[in-house]
Amino acid sequence: MAACFRYIVNDVNAAIDFYTKHLGFKVEMHPAPPFAEISRGDMHIYLTQPSQRGGGGAPMPSGELQGPGGWNRVHLTVDDLDETIARLKTAGCRFRNEAVQGVGGKQILLEDPSGNLIELFQPNTPAYRAPGSGTKASSH
Repeated sequence: MAACFRYIVNDVNAAIDFYTKHLGFKVEMHPAPPFAEISRGDMHIYLTQPSQRGGGGAPMPSGELQGPGGWNRVHLTVDDLDETIARLKTAGCRFRNEAVQGVGGKQILLEDPSGNLIELFQPNTPAYRAPGSGTKASSH
């Protein structure tokens, strides 16, 4: 079963361009200007612009408008984080922080054109189990 996420974005076309050009996503559908579905493997992201017309970008009953940003994020594993960062910086992409080394690997927070986060992660151990891989690291 695919994992699906919704990101509220300011401009669906700019988001499509960013995710397909820089992160290897493909467009599944773009049936209307304020909505598109993109995918990378079994991960699907619904790109939705805020809208007064209903749907995933509709205002809350309180009248509060949905907006992009925050700290929630998708997590993408990369083979070479330093090379990925250099390539994305050359392309003018924005990062929220510098790369940090954690217990399981090195990571950085990339921003899409609307300020939504993508965590790029390079594991530092061969025992790393990618989400959904179905294999478990041995503790023996």
